[in-house]
Amino acid sequence: MILLDHKILICYNEPTRYYTNYLGKEVEGHNEDNDLSEREFLNQIESIKNLLKKRYSFVGTLAINRNVRDAIKKIVSISPDVIFNFVESVEGNSDYESYIAGVFDLLEIQYTGNSAMTLGNCLQKYRTKQILKANGVKTPEYYLAQLGEVPSINKFRLNFPVILKLAREDASIGISEFSVVFCYEDLRARLNYLFTSYSQEVIIEEYIEGRELNVAILGGQVLPISEITFDTLPSGLPKIVTYEAKWSSESVYFKSTVPKCPAKLDERLEKKIVKMALEAYDALDCRDYVRVDIRLNKKNIPYVIEVNPNPDISPDTGFVRSALAAGICYEELLYKISSFALLRNSYDTQAAS
Repeated sequence: MILLDHKILICYNEPTRYYTNYLGKEVEGHNEDNDLSEREFLNQIESIKNLLKKRYSFVGTLAINRNVRDAIKKIVSISPDVIFNFVESVEGNSDYESYIAGVFDLLEIQYTGNSAMTLGNCLQKYRTKQILKANGVKTPEYYLAQLGEVPSINKFRLNFPVILKLAREDASIGISEFSVVFCYEDLRARLNYLFTSYSQEVIIEEYIEGRELNVAILGGQVLPISEITFDTLPSGLPKIVTYEAKWSSESVYFKSTVPKCPAKLDERLEKKIVKMALEAYDALDCRDYVRVDIRLNKKNIPYVIEVNPNPDISPDTGFVRSALAAGICYEELLYKISSFALLRNSYDTQAAS
């Protein structure tokens, strides 16, 4: 294979501990050094670097922390053609994800994945919902509870059960079996727990009881749809993807949330889901690679529950599973994602000449 004469710099967030508890519940004796989602991905960096080195003449890595001035100096000295952007937070703070992409923009260096604006809009869950609703894309009704605010029972207009999520987090941080509540008293208790533990706003969302589908979109093309099945989940536990389901391999949720790809869907329903996912993709001005999470209610009406720009692409993730189902191996997936940014780079070069 001929090496392409391009410099690729892999930027990722330096793992650290930001919250005392990522699980969304209290577990006796449990103590996390840092966010498991970040720590698990760190294990993949060297493998990703080696795969990209099969395609490109130079591949480097750079961990991003609060010392942004130092990071900028290193980036400028390397002068990469493209940054492979895996930065999802800075020292655990997800608010800075879009800021780092903005730094890359200011340096006029193309980077993989979604723009700073899209990353910011998708991190703020209430803003995502506002944009989806404005573009006619179905999403569950919601209420944004500001820090410390418990809505009055007389003013609370959502139908129970509801699910509570941190308004500015991803990777299912803070989501546990206690996130779905069925009455106002439990709502108050859950809100107070989240406010105390995470010190941020909370999205209260009508819970859609039904199938959960992950729609991976690569370069504007929908890959085979994946479904998270809950068939072996013990009765009494809500059928949701918790933090443990994603990151704690010994947990009941991890063992009982089983992916199935491609999902078994009739043709008409699948077309409706694909159309909705692409509408969400366009509404949030996404690019390169995105995962749209959709829930079907009991009448098979789809609702977008999350739009995930730059989703995790570790080898065992849902996005990679969908790519494999489409005949795209892991190395080819990495190459395709980097190629999108290189193509933008060539457009910039032509425009400047």
